[in-house]
Amino acid sequence: MSEEEPQEQQDDEDLQYFVRIGQTDLDGTKSVERSLSEMNGIGRRTARLIADEADVDRTATFGRLDDDVIENVVDIVENYAGNVPDWLNNRQSDFYSGETTHEIGNDLQLTRQHDINRMKMIDSYKGTRHKRGQKVRGQRTKSTGRTEGTIGVNVEEIREEQAEEAAAEEDDE
Repeated sequence: MSEEEPQEQQDDEDLQYFVRIGQTDLDGTKSVERSLSEMNGIGRRTARLIADEADVDRTATFGRLDDDVIENVVDIVENYAGNVPDWLNNRQSDFYSGETTHEIGNDLQLTRQHDINRMKMIDSYKGTRHKRGQKVRGQRTKSTGRTEGTIGVNVEEIREEQAEEAAAEEDDE
């Protein structure tokens, strides 16, 4: 048992708990594929492609990889748009520049917010739905998506109110 403890301590010393890509901290205790897929803009398929491109076992623990291998993965993530076909990128023919890019991390959230604000400003149908806080993509709204809380009649409240009124009438008599 005492022989196993130094091995575990040595493994913990080699483990990098956080791996930083861009402005995102990834969990180094998880596998390469799983920790990459936690990043905004990278799903399971994209994470698998990145691991294959970097020649890394996708089930290996991300924090136990060598620094040069981690740097290789970071470079592939940052230059992902140039390594895959256009249909695999998440930002095809940008409205302003016309370029095809793959946004990740906070850039994806900012780009999405700019798109929503542009739709609101030009008063497109989707923009007005966003303004009102209603569903945008054609879902049904007759019976779902209600945000008011209670739907229907709350019988318990009515009984409590009647009991209070009855108690108030008895006090008046």
